Amino acid sequence: MKKNKKDNFPKGEIVIYKTKDGKAKLEVNFREETVWLDAHQMAELFGVDRTGIVRHIANVYKNGELDRKSTCAKIAQVAEDGKIRQMDTYNLDAIISVGYRVNSSCATQFRVWATKVLKDYLLKGFTLNEKRLKKQKTTKLRELESAIALLQGAIRNRDLNKIEAEGLLKVITDYANSWILLQKYDEGKLAIQKKASRFHWELNYKEAKKAIAELKSNLVKNKNATEIFGQERGRGLDAIIGNLNQSFGGKKLYSSVAEKAAHLLYFVIKDHPFVDGNKRSASFLFILFLSKNNSLLNKKGERKINDNALVALALLVAQSASKEKSTMVALVTNLLS
Repeated sequence: MKKNKKDNFPKGEIVIYKTKDGKAKLEVNFREETVWLDAHQMAELFGVDRTGIVRHIANVYKNGELDRKSTCAKIAQVAEDGKIRQMDTYNLDAIISVGYRVNSSCATQFRVWATKVLKDYLLKGFTLNEKRLKKQKTTKLRELESAIALLQGAIRNRDLNKIEAEGLLKVITDYANSWILLQKYDEGKLAIQKKASRFHWELNYKEAKKAIAELKSNLVKNKNATEIFGQERGRGLDAIIGNLNQSFGGKKLYSSVAEKAAHLLYFVIKDHPFVDGNKRSASFLFILFLSKNNSLLNKKGERKINDNALVALALLVAQSASKEKSTMVALVTNLLS
């Protein structure tokens, strides 16, 4: 690792990315918990012309896929003529979005590498920092207990009215739920949320195929996919949806929207019903199913699982072992609940 001296950000580490043959390499600036590349570097990374990269970046922001303010930043760089110019750089979210639009062997190789790195951070990173996390959990628990004690004392002393107390209690409860979810994941005690819920809409094979066809048309039009995207292998998707809609003794196999949505995401990714685009198709059907069942947004009108979290979940499911199925489904249902 070495320090970057070219930009005006707080100094970050440089990660060296090399191709399999070791010939090409790219210095990737790592700061603010992400990496940053400019259009020239992305062109080198994916083995394509810079103009194509610029076009893909423009489409990412035009389609509202990412927020420019949070994924693009200016840096000062020395140009070939010796003058210092402000250059646009893009973080990992933008790099991955562009990578999925580029059709080249280098782009495919990068996606494989990026997926492995994300898995290492998600799985190995937790183990490496286990002692620190356990210490943090103890601290968080004490803070939580102190907050509850303060709230109870304020109520007893009538320093807070009912509305103020309820508002503060909501904040504390949300904070506690996040801590409890992390603790259960750590201890392997994360359970699938099975509480029955009302279904406003059921996904069937015909509607699923129509939705995937519309997605494909949009992606191909914007040159984000090829004609093999969404081509079904036999009747794989039909079998998945049939299994999801099974009933036993008059009761649904999956009685909650969250549980069925989680299994839909998992099976479409893991069973590979399509020649190409299984993760994107799974994520699209997952969002469609939740939206149709009024379960996509929380009470604040925000997505329960945002775009970045959905990408991470899809990659994590794709890389997970079959024995980890229950854990993956439980994670999704808990996030939705």
